[in-house]
Amino acid sequence: MSTPASSAAAPAPTLPARVGPSRALLLTAYATLYVVWGSTYLAIRIAVQSWPPLLLAATRFAIAGGGLYAVLRARGAPAPGRRAWWAAVLVGGLMLGGGNGTVCWAEQWVPSGETSLILASGALWMVVLPWLIGRAPAPRAVVLVGVLVGMAGVALLMGGGHATDAAAKLGGRASPLGRVALLAASLSWVIGSLWSRRLPLPASVALASAMEMLVASPLLFLAAGLRGEWTTFHPGAVTGAGWGALGYLIVFGSLAGFGSYLFLLVNEGPARASTNAFVNPLIAVALGAVLAAEPVGPRTFVAAGMIVAAVGAVILGSSASPRASQDRI
Repeated sequence: MSTPASSAAAPAPTLPARVGPSRALLLTAYATLYVVWGSTYLAIRIAVQSWPPLLLAATRFAIAGGGLYAVLRARGAPAPGRRAWWAAVLVGGLMLGGGNGTVCWAEQWVPSGETSLILASGALWMVVLPWLIGRAPAPRAVVLVGVLVGMAGVALLMGGGHATDAAAKLGGRASPLGRVALLAASLSWVIGSLWSRRLPLPASVALASAMEMLVASPLLFLAAGLRGEWTTFHPGAVTGAGWGALGYLIVFGSLAGFGSYLFLLVNEGPARASTNAFVNPLIAVALGAVLAAEPVGPRTFVAAGMIVAAVGAVILGSSASPRASQDRI
C-alpha cells in the first residue's frame, strides 16, 4: 500500500530547449544547394560529350538510388509495399525518366545555362496547372503577372540564342528541337511532382526519392536500348572528364544537393528552401560562360532577368510555394 508521499505525482522532467543549427551550418547548406544544383547543368553537358545521354542518366540513378536505398534500409527504414513501389514507378518515370532523361538528351545541343533558364519555367507550371484543372484556387495577381513575365522570358529565349558545338556541326538544326524538348521535360517533371503529393509514397522524402531513382533507372536503360545506345557505347570511349562528371552528378548532384535541401526544409521552411529555383539558373549561366565558354548575349541577359524575376514572384507570392525538392535530384 503506497504512502501519500509515494503516490504523489512526480514532477515532469524539464526538457532541454531545442538548439537550432549554427549559422555556419545553414550557410554551408545554402551554398551547397545553390552552387551544386546550379552546377549540375554544366556537369551534364560535360558528361554527354562522351556518354550516351539516356545511358548516363540511367547509370547515375542506378548508383545514387541504389546506394541511398541500401543505406536507408540498413539504418532501419521500413521496406516499402507494392503500392508504394507502383507510385514510385509513376513519379520516377515522369520526373527522372521523362524529366532528367530528356534534359540529358537536349543538352547535346542546348547550352547548359540556357537549359537551366528554360527549366526554371517548372516553377511557373507548378502554380498554373493545379489552377487550370480546378485543384487549386486562382493565384494572386502578383503570381499571375509573374507567370506571364516568365513565359514571355522563355519565349524570348527560345526565339534565338546560340547552340553548342555539337549543334553547330549539325547546322544548328537540332537546337530548336532541344529547346522544345526541355519545355516538355519541365512539364513532365511538374506533373510527376504534383501527382507525388497524392500517391501512396513513403512519408520519408529520402526513401521516396531513392525509390524513384531506382525505378527510373531501368526505364532509362530500356529507352537507351531502344535508341541503340547500348550497341554504340564503349566504356573506353568515355573521357576522364566524362567519368568525373558522372561521379559529380552521383555524389554531389543526387546526394549532397538533395541532402542540403532536406536540411533547409526542416530548419528554414519550404519558402526559403525553394529559393534555389531562381538562384540555380544564375549559377548555371555563370558557370557555363566561365568554364565552358558558352556565349551569353543581350537576349540571354534579358530573358534571364525576366525568368528569374518571374520565378521569384511566383514563389514568394504564392501561398503554396513550389516544392523545390521535387523539382531537382
